[in-house]
Amino acid sequence: MLVVVQKRVVKPILDLLRVGATPEKLAWSLAVGVMVGVNPLLGSTTMLALALAGTFRLNLVASQLSNHAVYPLELALFPLWIKLGSLVFRTPGLPLTKTGLAAAARHPWDTTRALWMWEWHGLVVWLACSAVLAPLLAVLLTPTLRRALDRLHHEPVIER
Repeated sequence: MLVVVQKRVVKPILDLLRVGATPEKLAWSLAVGVMVGVNPLLGSTTMLALALAGTFRLNLVASQLSNHAVYPLELALFPLWIKLGSLVFRTPGLPLTKTGLAAAARHPWDTTRALWMWEWHGLVVWLACSAVLAPLLAVLLTPTLRRALDRLHHEPVIER
């Protein structure tokens, strides 16, 4: 597992530093990708990360890399965002019992409206959390990326 993370996440980030990405911009790109990658609107992360990275002139590769790296977290956090949205907006929780699902299946339009309500509330909570956590993550990543860049500058050059 560690070898896969090294090959698929760490190496590409180091390669971006080698080709001139600044630690600050790279940290913001990674932070935005992570936060977009865990949003509760399943299936939206790639386009949303591209849109935000393009709008804020961030590194598209880094934002997509971190976005896709946290995909398992998106699935794990989905119920949390929905639950927090229900708590914040004081709406009933998702009816995940057998009888609750059966009752919801009888009225497709009502089910669609209810699902959108839960999704919308989850998105609002995610957005509020992202406004705090993305800058925090960027601030935490910046020194690490600066150290990595410093180490890269002190690596011996290997002739091929």
